[in-house]
Amino acid sequence: QIKIKEIESRFTMAKKRKTEKPPAIDKLLYPVIGATIAFLAYYCMRGLTTEIPRIDVTDELALREVFFGEGHGQNYVVLCNTLPTDTSTTKPIPISSVFQDAADELSPLTTASSTSTPPLANFRLLDCETPLPSQKTVAQRFKLDLTKRPTVFFSGKVGTPKQIPAKHLKTGKMLVTLLKHTLEPHAQKIESTKDLKVKCLNQPVCALLLKGHTPERYVKDAVKGLLRSHPDVPIASIDSATMLVLNLEEKIPEFKAGTHRFVVFKKVSGGLDAGSEDEDGKKGVADGRLITSMISMKEGESLSFNNMSNLINTVEKGGGSNSKMLKLTSLPQVKTRTKKLEAAERKKRERIENKKSGTTGGSTATKTTPGGMFTENDGSKEGRKAERDRRREEQQKNNPNYKEMTPEQKAEVERRRRERMAEEEAKWNIAPDDAPDEGDLVDEEEGGYEFGDEEEEDIDLDGDEGDGDEEDDFMDLD
Repeated sequence: QIKIKEIESRFTMAKKRKTEKPPAIDKLLYPVIGATIAFLAYYCMRGLTTEIPRIDVTDELALREVFFGEGHGQNYVVLCNTLPTDTSTTKPIPISSVFQDAADELSPLTTASSTSTPPLANFRLLDCETPLPSQKTVAQRFKLDLTKRPTVFFSGKVGTPKQIPAKHLKTGKMLVTLLKHTLEPHAQKIESTKDLKVKCLNQPVCALLLKGHTPERYVKDAVKGLLRSHPDVPIASIDSATMLVLNLEEKIPEFKAGTHRFVVFKKVSGGLDAGSEDEDGKKGVADGRLITSMISMKEGESLSFNNMSNLINTVEKGGGSNSKMLKLTSLPQVKTRTKKLEAAERKKRERIENKKSGTTGGSTATKTTPGGMFTENDGSKEGRKAERDRRREEQQKNNPNYKEMTPEQKAEVERRRRERMAEEEAKWNIAPDDAPDEGDLVDEEEGGYEFGDEEEEDIDLDGDEGDGDEEDDFMDLD
């Protein structure tokens, strides 16, 4: 009976399969049509070539925007392409395939960038051999080598025109890789004091990330967000595990392995330009000494995008907590982290903390050692100044009748001191008229010394004094 039931169940299942209807064709047709259209659109977009506009050499505003980034402040990639003199008989020079492929790949039509976001670079054509109003060609003005084909340079917001080496112009993909690495915003790496001054301190506003170790993923994403939201503020980073920033460490939270710190600088005045000469030989005006100010995130504050962005916005807009900006008397210097420098920084930090606690606590007692040296005087410039201030305060306390001298009194004391110095100097100086001739000895009558006194006894250098030989009064060198 069990076998009979199994046979009947199999027979009924086979009968159902024969009677089932296949799915409708329209249900399968719509997905196939959608996939086909998507593939066709993709290949059509890949097959399109972007039409590259040409820059008019006579348009001064367009040239200044391309060369110096004035106007919209965008980046440009330019191909030197000379037009023929007679376009009716001579065919124009074809556009480089490398340049065209890069323009097609970075075109807004083929990238996912939105219309509100500016493209990475705008591709343009330019006749680099036509003279400009200054009677110089573009190649002569920016020192472009037209013998290297294709001649491509990038300029605009990133700076003045810089020619791309030929090793990056072999394929369009190589050119795109170079442009992304050069033009995409990224954090500047600080490895020396010069890098810190040029890339950060000399900018109107700059942010510096002092890394305690390899940044986590959320820190990298936060820095990328800062680069997008604050395109005019350069973001720099330095490895605090191996580098130490003098004149800054004592003003920010103390270094701890694995902890990042964030500082924002704002230039007060001056710069790094020492008045270099331009092309016409005219020397520019020097900027003066660079002076900057800083503010840092508090210890324990989360290093998130919102906190860092708010700190940058506060410094840029001014007001509010911007009054806490600390003016730096000395520019920060990048040094290799050593135990000696770490100990010096700890002492400086302790001295600053002791000074703050002493002023806030109202304690005016001076700490001295039996030798009279103050404990704060560690031989540094700040320690010696603190010792002088302490001694001055003690003198004023011990002398109740002490009164501070006016500037006129100080000037009178200095004048009298100089007069006494001039009188003493005149006593020791010999006037030119009273001086003897050159080579003559100064005798006793003239107030000098007498050489060769005859009354002095001879000194026996041979040690045979008293041997009765009074005639040999000279040394026998033989």
